[in-house]
Order: sequence, then structure tokens, then C-alpha cells
Amino acid sequence: MNKIAIEDLNLQYADGTESLNGINLEVPANAITVLFGPAGGGKSSLLRCINRLNDLAEVKKMTGRILLDGGNILDQKTDVIALRRKVGMVFARPVVLPMSIRQNLTYGLELAGEKHKSRLDEAVERSLKQAALWEEVHDRLDEAAIALSGGQQQRLCLARVLALRPEVILLDEPTSGLDPISTGKVEASLQELKKNYTVILVPHSVQQAARTADHAAFFLQGKLVEYAPGTEIFTNPQDQRTEDYVTGRFG
Repeated sequence: MNKIAIEDLNLQYADGTESLNGINLEVPANAITVLFGPAGGGKSSLLRCINRLNDLAEVKKMTGRILLDGGNILDQKTDVIALRRKVGMVFARPVVLPMSIRQNLTYGLELAGEKHKSRLDEAVERSLKQAALWEEVHDRLDEAAIALSGGQQQRLCLARVLALRPEVILLDEPTSGLDPISTGKVEASLQELKKNYTVILVPHSVQQAARTADHAAFFLQGKLVEYAPGTEIFTNPQDQRTEDYVTGRFG
């Protein structure tokens, strides 16, 4: 069952760069879909379209449709704030709020109107466990989040998204600045999270793409070159450009 369907999506920025060209892609629910390829291929732009972050950019033209559960999120009538609660995003560089660990997780819920301490406490514990961080911080939730290591801060940013109970999680190179141990913890978390969420990941390497992908889409210069199950695209790609990239001949 598909959670998201992207139909003939085109995106051109005001500076004339065309970031996406005729993208058609179906994203299945409860799976990790990886978008990979060289820098400048349009992967991050596509993530930003899916939760309307490109509303904040200088866009000259955007056409096509992005259907989430059948509804077009690019429609002018879309409640963008509600959409971003349903479609959360984690960026490459962790940005924690200048608050305690606990407050980083409850801030969004309180803004949304949640006042009950028991429900806030439940959300803190649940989201930290889902992000594989609970065991490391459960006894210091009232300490400053900025004191956490880089890997812990990244998992806290993931937990902050999870606290809002989204349906889709977008991750843009979330482990690019992390050590191998922290990277492994994030990847292990994603394998658990896909049981309950739809995950779209832009990985920081081909190796990470191959490790994590249930489905993978290869992007090159704003175009979707090939889309297939992860087990196939990294072992038997059908397009020569995909094979050249996967085997390290370019990129």
C-alpha cells in the first residue's frame, strides 16, 4: 500500500536552476524508501516539497501533485502546519532547542495544546525509546540538551519529531556528521520505526543506502533514473548510470 504518490513533479528555483524534472514515484507505507545519488540531484528538494518547506524558498515554478493518503498536499487549501505534524523532518545537522532534554520533546506538544503532565511524560519516554536514546538520558532529562554529544543530539532531534506522532518521517543525511557507533544506532532505530511509520531517507553514502533501503530511487541532475527494491538496485541495477554510480565510477 502506497502512503505517498508523486505525480509529474517539476520544480524550478527563481535563480533558474531546475531541481526536479518530471518526477513520478510511489512511496510504500511501513518501509524505508531511500533517495540516493550525487549532490545536486534533487533529493533534498524532493524532501522539502513533501512537507512544503519549499514554501520558504524562492521558487519560480512548481507543477505536478504529491498525494498523501490520496490528498494533494500542494493544494493551496492544505493546512501546512497540520501537514508538518503529520510529515516530520530531521536534518543533517542537529539543532536542539536551548532548553532541557525534556523540554525539547514537550515544546511542540505544548504548543499544540497538550497540558496533561502524564501524557507529556509518556510522550517523552516513548519517543526517546523509539530513537534509542532513553537508556542514555533517562536520569538527566532536566539537563541542558546542548550538553549531549553530537550523536545524542541527532537522536534527540529524531525523538522530537516522533513525540508529535507523525505518519511520515523525512531524514536528510541524518548521520553525515556522526561516528560509526552513533550511525549504527540511528540506522537500527529506523529499522524499528518503519513498523509504524513511513520513512524516506537521503543517506550520506551508497553503503548506507544499501544497508537501509527497502526501496531505493536513484536521482541524477533532477531526474529519477531508476526505482526498485533495495535488494535489486544495488546488486543488479537496470540502468547503466545507476550501475556506474553504485560501483563508484562517478559521484
